[in-house]
Amino acid sequence: MQIKAETIAKTLGGTILFENLTMEVKAGEHAALVGRNGCGKTTLLRLLAEEETPDSGRIIRTKDSTVGLLHQIPSYPESSVKEVLLEAFSDLLVTERLMKELEIRMSAEVTERILMQYGELQEMFMERGGYEIESRLASIANGLGITRFLSQPFDSLSGGEKTKVILGRILLQQPDILLLDEPTNHLDITAIEWLEQHLQQFSGTVILISHDREFMNRTVGKVIELEDGECWVSHGNYDAFLENREARIAQQFSEYKEQQKKVKKIKEAIRRLRQWANEASPPNPDLYRKAKSMEKMLARMELVKKPKSDGAMRLRLEAADRSGKEVVRFEHAAHRFSSAAAPTLENCTFSVHWQDRLAIVGANGTGKSTLLKLILGQLMPSNGRVHVGSNVKIGYLAQQFDTLDGEQRLIDAFREDVSMTEFDARHVLAQFLFYGYDVFKKVKDLSGGEKMRLRLAQLMQQDLNLLVLDEPTNHLDIESREVLEETLERFGGTIIAVSHDRYFLQKLFTRTAWMEKGSLTVHEGDYAFAERKQRK
Repeated sequence: MQIKAETIAKTLGGTILFENLTMEVKAGEHAALVGRNGCGKTTLLRLLAEEETPDSGRIIRTKDSTVGLLHQIPSYPESSVKEVLLEAFSDLLVTERLMKELEIRMSAEVTERILMQYGELQEMFMERGGYEIESRLASIANGLGITRFLSQPFDSLSGGEKTKVILGRILLQQPDILLLDEPTNHLDITAIEWLEQHLQQFSGTVILISHDREFMNRTVGKVIELEDGECWVSHGNYDAFLENREARIAQQFSEYKEQQKKVKKIKEAIRRLRQWANEASPPNPDLYRKAKSMEKMLARMELVKKPKSDGAMRLRLEAADRSGKEVVRFEHAAHRFSSAAAPTLENCTFSVHWQDRLAIVGANGTGKSTLLKLILGQLMPSNGRVHVGSNVKIGYLAQQFDTLDGEQRLIDAFREDVSMTEFDARHVLAQFLFYGYDVFKKVKDLSGGEKMRLRLAQLMQQDLNLLVLDEPTNHLDIESREVLEETLERFGGTIIAVSHDRYFLQKLFTRTAWMEKGSLTVHEGDYAFAERKQRK
């Protein structure tokens, strides 16, 4: 055992998350922690890191084991990105400073004592990889795509960029136990694949929370599902977990039905015994005793829990009248944000046809969102032409939610572009998991997942036949992603999407536009096919 939560209880904001939870992960195991939003995954991770304390029970870790937790992003008001990363080597840097002080002293006077001190420090510095600090830092920075930020002030970065830097610092620390909360958020495909390789080679223990199914398939050998304050363990990757979970639910449902039949028979027997006892003249005490005995037996029976019904979103998306055969055409299109700037898009020529499923992929900063804005008419090409075909009705799902008014109530924001009564609006919003007073929350108080569900609810009411999606699975939990995928599979129109979610890309898209350094290559195949071609 490397780390264990033993019979822990935790209440947060009046809500009981766990009452008697036990879970453990062995040394060297890589495990994923999954469950519905709000079930307590992040809280459990913080308890394991001992950043929070359980109300009862205890957290046990192997003696002297070190922990790296990716969760909250601290502030470093006077540090550059490189200085934040170098904090991973704080002990080594102290040793290096002591060595330099001894070198200065030796330049004036060399004694046997100083030589011995210096030799001991140098040996320790070498054994712990002190001379590889720069190369290790460069390797991590390059893999996560943060090399260009090294000299910038840390606090000047965006939230996503800060997350990458903190992840880099944790990886450089090489802790015995890595606790990662959504580590692939804000990473592009190249950085995600690099992180996968890094974790595959990491010999320590890993516990991660992720909604990236392909990432979990490639990095974990154990999945722990958290539901109703209890843990259920499945061995294997995420796909194996889905199979095991389906079999478990089927078995649980079968056991539940059998037990309910038995309970019904016992209750009926108790009812008859009492009826016979009452009808007997005089009343029969033996029948009363038998009925009482059966009631006690029923009370002692350990009831099988009824499997929970699916609490996922309910989406229905119908295409409007079909568009013309050619939906979008780029003719030698180029775009640059100023005459002095390098082009974000160069000499781009391709077409999208009715009912195409086109995925746009590439590293961050290669111009994917620019391409979408050219289709939407939010930007005009610097050269060439972008033509949108006849009778094309576009529905756009943005990655950011800047168009939403933070002070509006959720239901008012929904009805702004949708003509329906408040009663009907509440009915629709309930299908997107907004119940009761949820609909009166202010938009600024919504989580990223709630904002995405609100935008999906609006989108479902629009008259459209071309869907333009920018990172549609961001912020959604796994159940909501699966519902979205099933809805898009049934959609009869055309779909163009930017995404870093490889599971989503592989499942839905039959054409792949790969963007690299301002140029675009269209591959007539799915993501796996396009990746192979692009590598060649």
